Amino acid sequence: MPTIDQLQHYAEVLLRIGLHVQPEQPVLISAPLEAAEFVRILVAQAYEAGASTVGVDWEDPLSRRIRLEKEADEFLGQFPKWPVQKALEMCNDNTAFLYIDAENPDLLAGVDPKRIALFHKARGTAMKPVEKYFMEDRVTWLVCSIPSKDWAMKMFPNETGDVAVDKLWDVIFTTMRMNEKNPVAAWQAHLDGLEERAQFLNDRHFRSLHYQAPGTDLTVELPDLHFWQAARSMNGQGNWFVANLPTEEVYTLPKRDGVHGVVSSTKPLAYGGVVIEGIQLTFESGRIVSYQAETGVDTLKELIETDEGSHYLGEVALVPVNSPISNMNTLFYNTLFDENASCHLAIGEAYPTCLEGGKEMSKEDLERHGANDSISHVDFMVGSTELDIDGILPDGTTVPLFRAGNWVI
Repeated sequence: MPTIDQLQHYAEVLLRIGLHVQPEQPVLISAPLEAAEFVRILVAQAYEAGASTVGVDWEDPLSRRIRLEKEADEFLGQFPKWPVQKALEMCNDNTAFLYIDAENPDLLAGVDPKRIALFHKARGTAMKPVEKYFMEDRVTWLVCSIPSKDWAMKMFPNETGDVAVDKLWDVIFTTMRMNEKNPVAAWQAHLDGLEERAQFLNDRHFRSLHYQAPGTDLTVELPDLHFWQAARSMNGQGNWFVANLPTEEVYTLPKRDGVHGVVSSTKPLAYGGVVIEGIQLTFESGRIVSYQAETGVDTLKELIETDEGSHYLGEVALVPVNSPISNMNTLFYNTLFDENASCHLAIGEAYPTCLEGGKEMSKEDLERHGANDSISHVDFMVGSTELDIDGILPDGTTVPLFRAGNWVI
């Protein structure tokens, strides 16, 4: 278990680099009960950073499983209005949202995928007005993590619970640059480097990307108004924040109807408490026309069938295999980490922030400019040491971007 000093330094990075809390800004922390000790440190430091109020929403994942097992379908397919109203009020109050992801990857193993999908669809539909604030970066938000016992045991099955948790703490601290002499300064330098990479891509304004690897031959067209983003985002008040920590990606959106070919996943996807492995998707004119998976195929089916938009892609992200998380050669069974060890794509909604002027566009204008709309946004990993990616310029010139999983330039 980390010392109190180590936990305080970790909280400092999350609040200064991730949330970048502003004076008199409200903060809401969402966390599992298992994170209580660390949450109390976050609460104290958020006040020290100038927060006006700090609230905590506690979650018990096992209670959620019980609900999904026992609640009648007619109620599981409903979602109350009060959480939506509460969230909208907090968004309008410029609240900074911090979410601690420490979920057991196998939490919902054995639960009927149709019931899981029914719950997700009801929640996603009801919360769509709230998600708009997050997808457009109008509010400050951060997804981060600490170990939970079940998650640690999934990663280190040959260890006892306490040893597994300690190992996971060590791994998380390494990925979070907590071993640096000055972690805050190290993160600032790293974020600057990611923004330089994004600028390199924006200066060339590629028309499309071509992915090649075993089981993958995919062309991804990019909208005319697309641009690449790195880790720092700007909220509606003009203050920067970092939505994911750790982060190693630069990302943009694909043209909704411009994805063609086949792509195979290279890491398991932990989605909604179920692990899906060996995903292969085939696209025609942007739409998923066939799919398969070695495990979790029923859950994959329900994900793709969430709505019409979940038959399309909403994000394309580039991450080299020569990066701190990838170099650990550790499978996290957690998208926050695994997506930052691998190039990835996302099924579902696109970020309007990746289109020039996208935050001000109507739903119809976003669609007209190639952005996909959905109540889902689920990343899956496609990077490996065998992945090559070429960028195609507007004049048809091919520029090598990735070879053997790493940047050429």
